[in-house]
Amino acid sequence: MRIIKHLREKKGIGQRELAKAIAVSPRTIQLYERENANIPIKNLTKIAEYFDMTIAEMYLRESSDFRSPYVIKKQSFTKHGSVFYPLDHGKHLVMAPLVLTEEYEKYIENTRSSTPETSAFQVGFVLDTVEEEAHRAFEITGNSMNDQSIHAIPNKAIVLGLHFNKKDFTTADANKALWNQYYVLVGNDRIMCKQVTGFDKEKAAIYCHSTNPSPEYRDFELPLEDILQVFRVIKRQI
Repeated sequence: MRIIKHLREKKGIGQRELAKAIAVSPRTIQLYERENANIPIKNLTKIAEYFDMTIAEMYLRESSDFRSPYVIKKQSFTKHGSVFYPLDHGKHLVMAPLVLTEEYEKYIENTRSSTPETSAFQVGFVLDTVEEEAHRAFEITGNSMNDQSIHAIPNKAIVLGLHFNKKDFTTADANKALWNQYYVLVGNDRIMCKQVTGFDKEKAAIYCHSTNPSPEYRDFELPLEDILQVFRVIKRQI
């Protein structure tokens, strides 16, 4: 994020000093200061706290300080636990609850018991439109969706998902656009990101495909009854 360099220089410190403050290398800070940098949420939180800001404020400053077209004009609003900041040109910055890999088990337990979510982290994405469904961000574990293409979702990537009714898979023949998209599947015992390629009516199961061609990542069927929630992936941060 270019705002990090701006804040650092305004504070009068070098990359080495900031690196020491958040326990990373100066080279890492150099990478973080690039546009569209992939910064782990834990370190981004440390950086925001170091400059006495919130992550949301950093994203907003990233836009406004550098004369980006995404400038705040209207008051923010909250929907399904996500905070939306209206920008120019009809766009919105969404700060969505983030589920880290370390919180998978707790998230599944809360989903199963219908306990309200209490995510300590949020992460920002710029959206062209605001949908009615809930937005949730997930830190991805493993490389089953890393095929080295521009669409790859490697280990530790963060994806933004839009809540999807799993029953829609059963009538997807009428809407082919549902297939071959990426989804976050919240199961009874795990959370995973897969490409869903079809639905087996007899088994009432979806076909889950891993884009990584390595033999260790095999395709499989997942019964709908074993799925607690589904989120269609609409954005990602690598």
